[in-house]
Amino acid sequence: MLRRAFLTNSSGILLSRIFGFLRDLMTASVLGASVYSDIFFVAFKIPNLFRRVFGEGAFNQAFLPSFIGARHKGAFTLSVGVIFLGVLTLLSLLVTLFAPYFTKLLAFGFSDEQVALAAPLVAINFWYLWLVFVVTFLGAILQYKRRFSASAYSTILLNVAMIAALYLARGREGYEVVVWLSWGVLVGGVLQILFHLPSFIKAGFGRMLLAGCKHWRTHKEERQNSLRRFFKQFFPAMLGASTAQIAAFIDTLLASFLASGAISYLYYANRIFQLPLAVFAIAVSTALFPTVARAIKNQNSTEALFYLKRSFWFLLYMLVFSTLGGILLSKEIIWMLFERGEFTRNDTIESARVLSMYMIGLLPFGIAKIFSLWLYSHSKQGLAAKISAKALLGGTILSVIFMQFWGASGLALAGSVSGFLLLYWTIEAFGAKEFWGIIQDKKGWVILLGLTLVEVLLIEGSRAWLFEKVV
Repeated sequence: MLRRAFLTNSSGILLSRIFGFLRDLMTASVLGASVYSDIFFVAFKIPNLFRRVFGEGAFNQAFLPSFIGARHKGAFTLSVGVIFLGVLTLLSLLVTLFAPYFTKLLAFGFSDEQVALAAPLVAINFWYLWLVFVVTFLGAILQYKRRFSASAYSTILLNVAMIAALYLARGREGYEVVVWLSWGVLVGGVLQILFHLPSFIKAGFGRMLLAGCKHWRTHKEERQNSLRRFFKQFFPAMLGASTAQIAAFIDTLLASFLASGAISYLYYANRIFQLPLAVFAIAVSTALFPTVARAIKNQNSTEALFYLKRSFWFLLYMLVFSTLGGILLSKEIIWMLFERGEFTRNDTIESARVLSMYMIGLLPFGIAKIFSLWLYSHSKQGLAAKISAKALLGGTILSVIFMQFWGASGLALAGSVSGFLLLYWTIEAFGAKEFWGIIQDKKGWVILLGLTLVEVLLIEGSRAWLFEKVV
């Protein structure tokens, strides 16, 4: 069951990222690394940040335990939905009314002219928050019955909608293109919701919500207790699961002070970095969490550690290979995916430098995800949040320093260093003795070393033949 859940999640994420790369390929071809691409990426940053935070487990880590423990699940579910949708509606209206001020906060280094151009796009894209919450909400409920496919594959529809918008806007002026692209984001959100509804209804959750309406007032006290337990876990879980995304958001803010194109270099490189992180680390952690949580609840730490060990070694192999490939082939990857149209050779070189720095942090961020599940399963969301906050603070300080010397590459390197800080403190909280028991496998390390050497030789031996044109 665990293997099937992982394969469902990873295949869905992989297909979504493939369509995402097609979208980025078209974006790079149409807009390049220009002021218009910078404006769109700033406008899309907040909704994309929340999509990743919610979709990568923050909501589920708090909602599922509370949902399982609630006596009247329908009433509890409706309460959570009404509260979130109400807050997001008010926030979206506020951003729409005061878009220039929020835009300035997102990209403080933008000129007044750039802020004026970006503000309407920020207002449009912000409404995707409302849509992405509904998607995450439906997906979390479906995962209660181990139905992962709708959540795993729905993001493809967002990318398809954005690709369609780019296709329809081809030949138009740069700003018109980003307006079409922003409306494509909203269309994609609606399609994602519609994709979840058949599975939701088929699983019988429609009847559950109708029953929740009946129990809304009659079980008020029990419903409020469930809500208090949920929110007590949700806010720390959201912070703990969003370190990489918040760091990327801070990078965008700092990059707005650098030369034009810096935001785009970070975006394109981060998109590639996110692929192995999502396909392996996020897919494994999503599939593993219910199993570990159930074992901990049943006071079966041995079983939980067994699955953690298997997941650790699988991720170690996959992430080490991905890291080496990403660093050694950084120029080739960027060239193959993006260098066409308005995306120049200089854009390739700069984006490749950023990608190499991001890939250094792939292993620590990925491994930290599975060990943080141990903390969440023991209801230590607060401790996980403190660890994430410390790592984020350390990375932010280093970002301000490194950007003075290496520009956008320095921002990416600082993010990678924060990943090592996150991993160190997560393992410290997990327990050094338990961690030593997991990594104590001489045969595993020897095989890893041998395969790593083979990978390096294969890459270096084939690079000149395959990519002669890449500088």
